[in-house]
Amino acid sequence: MDSFSKARDQMVERQLKGRGITSVRVLECMRTLPRHAFVAPELAEFAYEDSPLPIAANQTISQPYIVALMLETAALQPDDNVLDIGTGSGYAAAIAACIASRVETIERHRKLADDARALLLAIGVTNVTVHHADGTVGLPEQAPFDAILAAAGGPDIPPAWREQLKIGGRLIMPVGDAREAQRLVKLTRISNEGFEQEDLGSVMFVPLIGAAGWSEEPDVQPTQPDVAKPALRSLPELIRASAVRLPTLDAPDFAAAFDRFADKRVVLLGEASHGTAEFYEARAAVTRRLVERHGFNIIAVEADWPDAAIIDEHVRGRPSARPEARPFRRFPTWMWRNAEFSAFVAWLRQHNGELPGERQAAFYGLDLYSLSESIAAVLAYLDANDPEAARIARERYGCLTPWQKNPAVYGRAAWQAGFGKCEQAVVAQLRDLLEKRLALPVSDPGLLDATNNARLIASAEQYYRAMYSGSAESWNLRDTHMFNTLESLLDARGPGARAVVWAHNSHLGDASATEMGRVRGELNVGQLCRERFGDQAALIGFGTHTGTVAAASVWDGPMQTMQVRPSRADSYEYQLHLAGVSPCLLNLWPNGVEALREALTERRLERFIGVIYRPETELYSHYAEAELPAQFDAFVWFEKTRAITAIEASQGVHEMPETFPFGL
Repeated sequence: MDSFSKARDQMVERQLKGRGITSVRVLECMRTLPRHAFVAPELAEFAYEDSPLPIAANQTISQPYIVALMLETAALQPDDNVLDIGTGSGYAAAIAACIASRVETIERHRKLADDARALLLAIGVTNVTVHHADGTVGLPEQAPFDAILAAAGGPDIPPAWREQLKIGGRLIMPVGDAREAQRLVKLTRISNEGFEQEDLGSVMFVPLIGAAGWSEEPDVQPTQPDVAKPALRSLPELIRASAVRLPTLDAPDFAAAFDRFADKRVVLLGEASHGTAEFYEARAAVTRRLVERHGFNIIAVEADWPDAAIIDEHVRGRPSARPEARPFRRFPTWMWRNAEFSAFVAWLRQHNGELPGERQAAFYGLDLYSLSESIAAVLAYLDANDPEAARIARERYGCLTPWQKNPAVYGRAAWQAGFGKCEQAVVAQLRDLLEKRLALPVSDPGLLDATNNARLIASAEQYYRAMYSGSAESWNLRDTHMFNTLESLLDARGPGARAVVWAHNSHLGDASATEMGRVRGELNVGQLCRERFGDQAALIGFGTHTGTVAAASVWDGPMQTMQVRPSRADSYEYQLHLAGVSPCLLNLWPNGVEALREALTERRLERFIGVIYRPETELYSHYAEAELPAQFDAFVWFEKTRAITAIEASQGVHEMPETFPFGL
């Protein structure tokens, strides 16, 4: 058994079976074949993740789920003769050959064809023949075929493939008007002239190049020079001409340019990494201005509710419900336990100290990872206010007690059992608290806290189960929980409530304008805010070209200060770098500079660094395709940035009197 066998098993269980792939042949072949052998050695660790990976000649090895979906839909049989178009690495052909009798595969790039031929022989796959040819004309000398599979998208199904398909044969292919965005279709030949077609959903494949596909390069129509029109400016020139120059971060008027968002109900402030000082400092400056001058009274962040509740008690001068608790103790501690955020907390406490309670700005967490702390908070509230309800809650939460220290283990156990073991109990507890809130004539901060902790527990129970059925489902549950929490906070504070949200760009930029939504079926807080609040929501992204960042190289690893690689030439960040204006604010609203919006609409890569940063595999780990003007309403740019200053847990209260919650 090789070292990747566990990763293969998880791929099959979570990504394939968890998403509805049921073909025993497909599942067993994908459990057996070493996908890591078909990618470059430096990418082997990503081989069983839920994404396509690059190979030579600017091609890709498809996402495992897509390979499984195409093969299952093709309903391959042991005696089938299969035509595979777009050999690439040879992985899909190898899986098909594991099921079918014979596979003929065509690759237009000679090096890929030669490498695939050698690799297939090396791993013992002997029933695949690799051809270097134009795949769009098929392989008439080996026809007819029981199944034809294409790993490249064309504007239509090539006539030769229709002719070479047996009656009863199945053809699976991406088809679409765009070179890299298509619909996956299944074509079944039912007679000499008759075909049935089925749409299998949106996909994104490399273009099908050949006589019956796309040309090698997109057609460019020649234009005659027009001396009456000024020459078109490059994108960096448009950025330079349109950007709002910002003063330095320490200038009193740094955030003045953000007054244009003062009339919004929700202002979402992103970050391109969880460990960049300028992002925290800029968000703090913008938030201060929105709170002080424009009446925003909710600050909601990508942090767990119980941790943020400790900060809220501190900044609003309220007695602590859990005096012994200290926030932000789990990985990644530096994300909120840092000097830049600590300075903002000190300001917020001072600001609130001069105001009556109803005018103070509250601080809340939106995330759902604090299962154990949230259970403790709900029980503490009920112990103090309703001992009988506390007894019932303990019985209900007892279902989760064995799993509190490692809820992911609960997720695996519940998923393997095929049901939500604790779902009914936690939902019943949430319902009771919600009914109690509705029955009270006035707002009770303690009940609000307990209710949102109960909501978190219910969402977390679903989330940890969903982890084992595919990344899109768990991501969507998490972001939906964060949005629902935000919406409940706005409702609780009344019609005049207005919120500033801090979270990563991946949560706050509209997912439907990125690879997240278009390819992976993910939604996020920004998309949900647009759908709910319309133009009363402002989505503001942040980016940088280079510098340093605080991050870990593996999950639960130590924080390191890492060098951020200069942005790629095919990224939005590089275009901003070429513009040479920093810091600046780009207005991307529909009423902004139309020429700039139009130029930015061309999809480019965008960098996303979370708490993990792997510079050596940055393209595959940290870049995704996006359409910036559809993703954000504005974008804040810093050319060079520095890592946040982490606060060590050993620093005590006496060392930092202004930041009490961070002390031991």
